[in-house]
Amino acid sequence: SSMPPPNLKAVSWVLMNPDTGLMIAAENPDEKMEPASLSKLLTAYIIFREIRRGSLSQEEEVVVSENAWRTGGSRMFIEPGERISVENLLLGMIVQSGNDASVALAEHIAVTETLFTEMMNQYAAKLGMRSSHFENATGLPNEQHYSTARDLATIARAIINEFPEYYKWYSMKKFEYNNISQNNRNSLLWRDSTVDGMKTGHTDDAGYCLIASAKRDGMRIVSIVLGTASTKTRTDGSQSLINYSFRFFETKLLYKAGEVITNARIWKASHEFTPLGLSEDLYITVPCGSYDTVESILNIPAVLVGPITEGQPLAELKMRLNDTDLVSQPLRALNDNPSGSFWQRTRDSIKLWLN
Repeated sequence: SSMPPPNLKAVSWVLMNPDTGLMIAAENPDEKMEPASLSKLLTAYIIFREIRRGSLSQEEEVVVSENAWRTGGSRMFIEPGERISVENLLLGMIVQSGNDASVALAEHIAVTETLFTEMMNQYAAKLGMRSSHFENATGLPNEQHYSTARDLATIARAIINEFPEYYKWYSMKKFEYNNISQNNRNSLLWRDSTVDGMKTGHTDDAGYCLIASAKRDGMRIVSIVLGTASTKTRTDGSQSLINYSFRFFETKLLYKAGEVITNARIWKASHEFTPLGLSEDLYITVPCGSYDTVESILNIPAVLVGPITEGQPLAELKMRLNDTDLVSQPLRALNDNPSGSFWQRTRDSIKLWLN
């Protein structure tokens, strides 16, 4: 955008659209920092994955260990030997930022928190969080426990896009357990009705941190603010980033998944042409008023030979604005195109030879 982003009093920050994955603006996005309780996003992501694949259920009961009970910092106030459902522990971790709940879940999944952190690092690598390393499930201080604003944007995006049924928990303003009611520490939930998540964090070394997500008129924005001096600074900074993005940027749906974008000539196949499209909806985020100048570029190999299977990547679609590539996606075959008859293959072989 021609308008510069707000000037934040933060060590590092990122502004991103999770639909497109586009980083709209950033400052020191790859600065390695202690993520504090923002680490719990990855802990929650792993739990969500375990539930989805059927190895865990929300109703399943977890027996609280003394180790989980003794975990310091923010707490859900669970008791050793208590049996608590996975769902309640997730709410205690997400809404109340309970370190004790985080450890209880980690131990239930992987027996020990140490083994669970190995899972965290494996998942972080798969997600492309290349500058992160985790030593615990809570975000409690550790010199070898670090992440970046860019990587934290990645895990936030993964939760929003992959688990909308659980993402709604990040908008809960309070949660009560053992007759103790605690408010969500994300004060933007009260200030801005379009904000519906995600997570706060604080330690002496990390400073005050906040990942906030908001949706207005169908467009979602995520801001990651790290290393501020107070809760007010992290909240005001996040609000200014969110307002900036909605004021000066817009998101458009270009193509829906499965929509025919072009047809490719397939040689030696049963059908002369195969329709190409995308496996997922394609959005772009651009400065307001610049959408009409976005260029669409198709890169299709000169010769494509059958047989072709549905979903096979055959070409590339690029969207460009002012000589800057916005997004690049593979174009895939939308249906099968088997080998042609002997006559078709012979005819096309001759044509290709003559050409």
